[in-house]
Amino acid sequence: MRHYLVLLIGLLLSLQSVLAQVPKKSTSSDIYHSLQKLNFLGSALYIAAHPDDENTRLISYLSNEVKARTGYLSITRGDGGQNLIGKELRELLGVLRTQELLAARSVDGGKQFFTRANDFGYSKHPSETLEIWDKEAVLGDVVWVLRNFKPDVIVNRFDHRTPGSTHGHHTSSAMLSIEAFDLVNDVNAYPEQLDKVSLWQPKRLFFNTSWWFYGSPENFEKADKSKMMNLDVGVYYPMKGLSNNEIASIASSQHLSQGFGRLSSRGSQDEYIELLSGDMPNDKSNIFEGINTSWSRVKGGDAIGKILIAVEENFDFVNPSKHLPELLEAHKLLVNIEDDHWKRIKLNELQDIILEVCGLYLEASSTVPNAVPGSSVKINIEALNRSNAA
Repeated sequence: MRHYLVLLIGLLLSLQSVLAQVPKKSTSSDIYHSLQKLNFLGSALYIAAHPDDENTRLISYLSNEVKARTGYLSITRGDGGQNLIGKELRELLGVLRTQELLAARSVDGGKQFFTRANDFGYSKHPSETLEIWDKEAVLGDVVWVLRNFKPDVIVNRFDHRTPGSTHGHHTSSAMLSIEAFDLVNDVNAYPEQLDKVSLWQPKRLFFNTSWWFYGSPENFEKADKSKMMNLDVGVYYPMKGLSNNEIASIASSQHLSQGFGRLSSRGSQDEYIELLSGDMPNDKSNIFEGINTSWSRVKGGDAIGKILIAVEENFDFVNPSKHLPELLEAHKLLVNIEDDHWKRIKLNELQDIILEVCGLYLEASSTVPNAVPGSSVKINIEALNRSNAA
């Protein structure tokens, strides 16, 4: 077992980036949260047009409360917007807003995706938008993201049924999502992608509606909600010391160039999602109801799940390293499962947890800020095992 651990840690360390970064230091609560997400095999993708279009409350809820692997697909990088904090515009603004999106995802726990679409400024109608974007190319990008990320559920920020009533980019993002939902499992759609990704079929597609789309809270109150789910995303996370709404506010406030700061709020917060495709869950508060998100989802996963669920249920917050033998045993089983998609995802998650429970601290620092090829640089290396793992 010790020999296996040494080999595994050596491999993991060899894969670490050499770019300057602060070593990650996880608390027991962080490790436990990662373990909970490790034991959830389900994915959700949120789709909208621009940076700051995303609903960080829902993204954070899906990632932190549901424990789903959650992503946001921004069709553009927002390079057609304004900049309240600097002189960067167009392409440079797109670079800036890309970093703001990545910063937001580092807060709410989501992953970030883009297409090649250019944010060319305000558009009155999706027909104009899709012509300028080159619809077929951008649609192919959306299909690629779906085939690569493989979401079980998709949530659109905007309504595809109201062309001309709002920004053309907004409506277009929803229209592309609707079309991609039906194409992603079609072998004749973008077949050149299938050398690198496989066909996929999401189970459900939703529209993240609200009273705003109905003109007033009164109109929304009267609306037919038979195809809507109501999610209370105002939950509190004791291990984080923050509510979901507070996390969402911090994430949204990363969009500094747009002056998008938002005050934190606490307490109940309803989010409505309208079913567009797929089956309606019997439990209208559980977006994954009826979808297998357990380890039994993958062939050979039952034995892995038995080990990891037991670790989660009996997690030792005082001495997480005591779980190392079970985690290593699960790792041995996981490397042999046939499902390449979940194997890749869950191996990365499990390997991170193994390093974290070991309490390893590894840092390499230079005595000089820069160097040129051929010169010598003195490197200070600090390697410390701060746990009882041997």
